[in-house]
Amino acid sequence: MKITRRMILAAGMMTALTGSFGMAMAQDKVELSFSAVFSQQDIRAEMMTKFAEAVGDDIAFNGYYGGTLFKQGTELVALQRGNLDMGNIAPQDIANQLPQWSALTSAYLFRDADHLRAFFASEVGKEMTQLVEDELSVKVLGPTYFGARQVGLNLDKEIKTPADMSGIKLRMPGGEAWQFLGSALGANPVPVAYAEVYTSLQTGAIDGQDNPLPNVQNMKFYEVMKQIVLTSHLVGYDLLTISLSTWNKLSPEQQEKVQSAADAAIAWSTEQHLKGESELVAFFEKQGLKIYKPDLDAFRTFAQDKYLNSDLAKEWPEGIVDRINAIQ
Repeated sequence: MKITRRMILAAGMMTALTGSFGMAMAQDKVELSFSAVFSQQDIRAEMMTKFAEAVGDDIAFNGYYGGTLFKQGTELVALQRGNLDMGNIAPQDIANQLPQWSALTSAYLFRDADHLRAFFASEVGKEMTQLVEDELSVKVLGPTYFGARQVGLNLDKEIKTPADMSGIKLRMPGGEAWQFLGSALGANPVPVAYAEVYTSLQTGAIDGQDNPLPNVQNMKFYEVMKQIVLTSHLVGYDLLTISLSTWNKLSPEQQEKVQSAADAAIAWSTEQHLKGESELVAFFEKQGLKIYKPDLDAFRTFAQDKYLNSDLAKEWPEGIVDRINAIQ
């Protein structure tokens, strides 16, 4: 058969159309970049693996852990600038931009993981997450519980009341809300990056840190600690978030998949953390750490009084503490 110029042109057009179709199909696949300060060994890293598996083949998930993509405290701005699609954000970082949110970072506010979950499903919880969406252009997919925060020290001094914490250099993340929490425990708060806590404890640059027990195990902080004071001063949680600009680019079906995958992954992670907390006390005791409960009423009274008489409380939505306390 004689090949004409018209046939060559037609073949070329067909190739171009096929290539364009292939490119369009590739472009339909959404890529989501995710950043977190927790390590690859953290339960929440596995939580995000489960999220990626559940979200569907038309969404490609790229996770970065241990602060390798964005350092602790910078993820929120990255989301707002469009440099990051998803992040695990501390509520204290939200509070740095929205002072109203400092209420949700205060000591002895949430009773436990169930109370935390119920809050975010409640009317007042939705009001607070909508505020983040409206003011910061970030959508909250849900709270990622990671355990009640306890005080761990590399000192032999026994702690019974907040007065015993006086002069103790307690590592807290940077930011006003975090630093205030440290002072609400009676300590001298010192800002130290999460990745530097182990070395700081080892060298004595700090006397202690506050983290949930699973984090203490994951990061091996117990190797450079002598005791754990079960203050249970804060129900530890972060926020699984997505940039609002990224969210709005998703189709309704993709949005439903992302939210559903997030809900399921968060529920699994919460269950794993609760199980881990119940088992870790015995583990740490075997490592030679002293573990005990202080006077919790003294700590609760001291902390709540400190918050309610602070400038932070002036920014809290009216009646929010009572509304949260009323949630069952």
